[in-house]
Amino acid sequence: MNNAFAIRPAEDSDVDWLAACAIAMAWETERKRLDPATLHAGIAAGLADAAKARYFIATLDTSVVDAETLAVPVGTLMLTSEWSDWRNGDWWWIQSVYVPPQHRRQGVYAALYRYVERLARDSESVIGLRLYVEKENAVAQRTYESLGMSDAGYLLYQDWFAEGAS
Repeated sequence: MNNAFAIRPAEDSDVDWLAACAIAMAWETERKRLDPATLHAGIAAGLADAAKARYFIATLDTSVVDAETLAVPVGTLMLTSEWSDWRNGDWWWIQSVYVPPQHRRQGVYAALYRYVERLARDSESVIGLRLYVEKENAVAQRTYESLGMSDAGYLLYQDWFAEGAS
């Protein structure tokens, strides 16, 4: 099935749906349970300040479906920015990608990716797109490679200061 999708910036009214996606993604990918109050506050903070994050939501295109079906989100991603002194520009990091199971393998993520790729290419300050993916998530890796992304050759290390962090 190959649908057409409309991409829009997320709004304050999308917080509950974005939180549900994040909760589902954390469980599916890492078997982690997120604290709903912290998550809602984090998403709300991102929506309120584009310097922190920008969220985008895919819906079915109006020319393909009726207005009721159009209102149903079918995927999301979040962008954050990282300054590169080496390149004198910003990397945009794709994060919090989620497509509900019933909408997967239909081109939702590709539509989201192409949308933010176009925004990035149209911005003089953006030098590229990056994301991280679980080492074992071969399906996602193939998806990213099919869109022209490649393994950057880095491992991710962290020193997390949250109590009881894992």
